[in-house]
Amino acid sequence: MNTPININRRNSSALYKRAKEVITGGVSRNTIHRRPHLFYVSQAKGSYVTDIDANTRIDFANNMASLIHGHAHPAINEAVIRQLERGTAYTMGAKAEVEFAELLTQRSKNFEKIRFVNSGTEAVMAMIKAARAYTGRSKIAKAEGAYHGTYDFAEVSQIVRPENWGDVDKPNSVPVTYATPGCVLNDVVVFPYNDIERTINLLEANKKDLACVLLDLVSHRVGMFPIEEDYLVAIYNWTRKNRVLLVYDEVVTYRVAYKGAQDIYPVTPDITALGKIIGGGFPVGAIAGSAEVMSVFDPTRKIIKQPHSGTFSANPVTMTAGRVAMELFDEQAVSDINKITEIAKSQIREVIKELDVPVVMTGAGSMFRFHFRYNEPRNHRETYQNPEEMVLIKEILDYLFYHEDLMLINTFACMFATTITQVEVDRLTEAIFNAFKKYKKEIETFAK
Repeated sequence: MNTPININRRNSSALYKRAKEVITGGVSRNTIHRRPHLFYVSQAKGSYVTDIDANTRIDFANNMASLIHGHAHPAINEAVIRQLERGTAYTMGAKAEVEFAELLTQRSKNFEKIRFVNSGTEAVMAMIKAARAYTGRSKIAKAEGAYHGTYDFAEVSQIVRPENWGDVDKPNSVPVTYATPGCVLNDVVVFPYNDIERTINLLEANKKDLACVLLDLVSHRVGMFPIEEDYLVAIYNWTRKNRVLLVYDEVVTYRVAYKGAQDIYPVTPDITALGKIIGGGFPVGAIAGSAEVMSVFDPTRKIIKQPHSGTFSANPVTMTAGRVAMELFDEQAVSDINKITEIAKSQIREVIKELDVPVVMTGAGSMFRFHFRYNEPRNHRETYQNPEEMVLIKEILDYLFYHEDLMLINTFACMFATTITQVEVDRLTEAIFNAFKKYKKEIETFAK
């Protein structure tokens, strides 16, 4: 444990004790769980978060990549407060939904029609169900190790290890949750990321039953390595030939470029799932794509192939916050955040070179991830961290949290916000230098 003896944690410890009495495990999100207990926020502004024990840290996690403008942005706050005074949710439509839909469909011409939901998981789930409804087929195909939320089908093989991942020519469909029905596993085809021949062979073997191929173009869990263009084009061409939908999960990656990660590639999907940054700090998800495919949701049609609703879908508070956040995240803002991220990566590469430590960085746009490797991983099996390596990563993250006052994502990744400046980049660089110097020998043990 890297906890400094003198760190103030009394209030958080007491609150966690209360939490354990009423909340399973003391927390509703396992991703923020921390031993011996998590810390509780008092206030946050820009890129700084202060806990209830008055410890302040620089935030490079930004609520799992969802806060593109950091915390408590004044323009978003002002717009939300005005909406709160008019109400938060109604059994009626709201102008805020229409205005936000207009903004996103104008921003991304691939989005002919859009629908809003309440989370990225819900968006992916609705997208998969829409693909089934449109094609009349039940199976989906997804990359080994890719995270797409917690829907039964989407989470298959999200967590796999050498002892259960099977032959690379035909990876196993591995459940995440105990007692996941076997029929779920049978309806998910798992393929190796960035491997054209093996992927096409697996798709071809299941083409009569496939509704869609689900892809994250810069999959965080696979390794945050941008999908290779020839691989993506091969899959696209195969889906066109076989009348299978190509669907993108851009819940995280919509931040990569002004029109999302898909804009840097020559092919477009049939549907895209969105979330995170488009909520302006509030729970959100969206499904966007071709008008023809999206018509399965249409309540005015005689046959509604995919009935869809949600009590808080398109609530005006989220729609207002999201619209303002995305207006602020214009082409100049996207360019600026990507530039400051590249400066950070360049400085950290100098640290890696100076210390001669076997670490590489992967990523795109305003996000990057560290790997204890000599070469960048291209797929999940090359990214895989054994339990001992995961313990070391946690120890380094604890060191950064307790000794350097930095918050990173638990995969050892950074997700920048537009509030990050050179001051925070220099602080991150210094902290990474200290961490890699301290743990150099241990890191070398796991480099491949």
